[in-house]
Order: sequence, then structure tokens, then C-alpha cells
Amino acid sequence: MSARRSRSTCPCIRSRCLDDPGGSPAVERWGRSWSHLASDVSFDELHDFARSNGIPARGFDRDHYDVPSERYADVLAAGAVPVSSRELVSRLRDAGLRRPKGDSRRGD
Repeated sequence: MSARRSRSTCPCIRSRCLDDPGGSPAVERWGRSWSHLASDVSFDELHDFARSNGIPARGFDRDHYDVPSERYADVLAAGAVPVSSRELVSRLRDAGLRRPKGDSRRGD
């Protein structure tokens, strides 16, 4: 079976939201470690998931939310799927949702 999950095998609707652990290497900023929460389905799904889990809109950056490391377990418990940073970027590109630095489009 492929390492990629198909929609039919996802255990719940929100499992299409992806979270990298921010641990290899850790994303350090403002004295904290951060992970990245994204969706390979739509920005609407991503924003809904973030809102329903108390992640503030100010955490949104182009195509993902920055999530502090102390909230990582919470977003996984809510249905986010842990993936590597490389897989997260690959899935965003495949879905046409990647917004690299310098891209003026926003995921609104």
C-alpha cells in the first residue's frame, strides 16, 4: 500500500489537515518551537480546522498556520495527520495550494 493516504482511507474528515512536527530541524522563533498546519484539500478546510481548534488567524502565513509546539498534540488529537516537512510541501504542491515566499496570492 502506498505511503500516501487516499481520501477513502482517512479516519475522519479533518485528517486531510497536515502537521509537520517542526522538530527536524525545529523551527525556532520568538523563543519557541513551531510546527506547520496545512491542508492538501482547500484553504477553507484549513481555516475551519484552525478556527475550530482555537488557532488564531494571525498564525496564518501564506499556505499554513504556525502552531506552537505545546499545541502539536492538540491538533493531532483533533484529526491532523503528522507528516514530514518534505511531505507537507509536496502535498501542497500536488494540490496546487503551495504559496512560496514572494508569492503575492493569499490563501483567503
